[in-house]
Amino acid sequence: MGIHPSAQVHPSAVVEPGAQIGEGCVIGPFSIVGPEVVLGARVVLKSHAVVTGWTEIGADTVIFPFATVGEVPQDLKYQGERTRLIVGARCRIREGATLNTGTEGGGGVTRVGDDVLIMTGAHVGHDAQIGNRVILVNNVAIAGHVVLGDDVIVGGLSGVHQWVRVGQGAIIGAVTMVTNDVIPYGLVQAPRGELDGLNLVGLKRRGVDRAGITALRAAYQTLAQEDGSFLDRARKLAEENDNPLVREIADFILSKSDRSFLTPKGGR
Repeated sequence: MGIHPSAQVHPSAVVEPGAQIGEGCVIGPFSIVGPEVVLGARVVLKSHAVVTGWTEIGADTVIFPFATVGEVPQDLKYQGERTRLIVGARCRIREGATLNTGTEGGGGVTRVGDDVLIMTGAHVGHDAQIGNRVILVNNVAIAGHVVLGDDVIVGGLSGVHQWVRVGQGAIIGAVTMVTNDVIPYGLVQAPRGELDGLNLVGLKRRGVDRAGITALRAAYQTLAQEDGSFLDRARKLAEENDNPLVREIADFILSKSDRSFLTPKGGR
């Protein structure tokens, strides 16, 4: 495809042969676009942005100055294998953010969904799977193989350990280190990442009704205080509750994971 006739490329920018630049794209001053990059329609590189590697950027995404998108993984096991980064539509990748391609051992693809905001200095590591409408606040570090569900918010200066899963709609407070899986709609805070309730604000913003929130609160209490192991409590929720949000939490807990779970603060 090459460079679409409607694209605007600043004279100081470098677009290497082989790159595919879509309709209405704007490549700002001193930006670099590598030979295997595909930019969808109306993608904007503000200036001094680097998009390299086998990387695909969805339509209407904006990449801000000094972001580096599609560089090789920060993984000593990486031996130059050809791996990908796929970024969805309408994302905002702010100044100094870094997003790496995948590794052969991790599936080969790092993926970012649609409508994602990656703020200044944030990092998305190799083979991470980032859902839709996720917000990574300033200087967040997402390690390799992490999975973030849709609508997750990670507060500034926080880190998520490799292989951790964070369920849909969860929120992680600022300056928090998350080393274990987080249930959907969970609220995590404190320096070492404690599960301290539900993301009630996020649920209300999504339009979840009072009955749904009441069911989720009851489910949380079951996970925190009932007898048996954490998995036993999740099985009880799956067997006894037909609320789809509660079932989502139970199914998440009962699915295969490489990490243990953050359990409710004060629970057993």
